Amino acid sequence: MIVDVHAHVLLPSLHEEVVRRAPEGVAAAAELDHRRNGAASQQVSGPMVAARISRLVDVAERLRIMDEQGVDRQWVSASPNHYYPWAEEDLAVWACAEANRLIAEHVAQAPERLTGLGLIPLQWPERARTLLDDAVLGHGLLGVEISSAAGDVELSDPRLEPFWTRAATLGCPVFVHPFGCSLDERLDRFYLVNTVGQPVENAVALSHLIFGGVLDRHPGLRVVAAHGGGYLPTAIGRSDHAWRVRPDARGCENPPSHYLTRIWFDTVVHDTRALQQLVEVAGSSQVLMGSDYPFDMGSEDPVGFLRAAGLAPDVERAVLGSNAIELETHQNAVLQTQEGRDEDRTLDAR
Repeated sequence: MIVDVHAHVLLPSLHEEVVRRAPEGVAAAAELDHRRNGAASQQVSGPMVAARISRLVDVAERLRIMDEQGVDRQWVSASPNHYYPWAEEDLAVWACAEANRLIAEHVAQAPERLTGLGLIPLQWPERARTLLDDAVLGHGLLGVEISSAAGDVELSDPRLEPFWTRAATLGCPVFVHPFGCSLDERLDRFYLVNTVGQPVENAVALSHLIFGGVLDRHPGLRVVAAHGGGYLPTAIGRSDHAWRVRPDARGCENPPSHYLTRIWFDTVVHDTRALQQLVEVAGSSQVLMGSDYPFDMGSEDPVGFLRAAGLAPDVERAVLGSNAIELETHQNAVLQTQEGRDEDRTLDAR
C-alpha cells in the first residue's frame, strides 16, 4: 500500500462561519498574510488556490488524482489557513471542533482510502487536550495537525504538557505543519515566505521539542514533521555542537541528532539528494511519503519523486507506505487496548 501522509482539505463552511463571527480578526489575519507574503506572491497564490478548489473539497476528484499518482491512501489534514491562531478562546475551540467534524465527514466518504487529522487550538494550550480527544476519540481521526507556534505558545511551552502526555497515551501522530513565518516582511519578496520561511519554522518548532526536553519527557510521542523537517536534519551538526559546548543548550538528555531517529519526516523536500540525506540521518523507518496535495509547492508525482531517489528496495517500500501503516496500526492497537481497559473498569464497577 502506498500512503501519502501530507494532503490537505479546505473547509469553506467553517471559514464562512469564522468570518461571520469574527470579521475583524479575519481581516487582520488577511492583512498580516499580505505583509508576510508580499503583493506579488498574493497575486499568484489567489488564482492558484482557486484553480484547485475542487481538489480540496471534492472527494471524487481527490480519489481520481490519487489513482493517477498511484496513491492508495491519504492522510487528510486541514489547509493551515484554518488554524486561526488569533481567535479568542470560545471561537478557537468551536472552530477546531467543527474542523474535526467536517474532516471526519470528508474522509468517511472513502474510509478505505482516506484517514483524517484534526485540529487543536494551539494558542489556548489548556484546551488542547480536550480537542485532541474530540478528534481521536470523538470523531475517529488518526491524530491532529498543529502549527509550529501560535501567539506566545512555542512547542516547548510547559502549558502543553497535558497535551503531549495525552498524545503519547493515545499513540496518535501529531503532524507539525507551519503556517507563515515570524520573520514577516524580510521574506515578502520572491516567495521567500514559503521557500525560506517554511523550512525555518519547521526547524524552530522541532528544536523546541528537542532542546526543551519534550521528547525526553514523552518518549511515546509520534511527531510527524512536514517538509522534511525543514533545515534541521541537514544542519543538525550545529545543534549537536551547541549541545556539547553550551550549558544553555543542554535542555535535552542526548545530542539533538539522537532525536531525529524518534521523529517522522515527510518527503516534501524537492531534492532527491536531500531525501537521501534525510533517510541517512533519521533512519529508513522515520521517513514517510508526502505530497502537500494539492498546492503548487507540493509534488504532483510523489511516488515518482521517491523512486527517483535511488533508495534500496526495502527502504523505498518502507517510505512508500509501510512506515505510515505502522503508525496507523500502532494507534489502532493503543486505542483497542484502552477500550478493553475501559470495559474492564466498567465491569469492575458493576
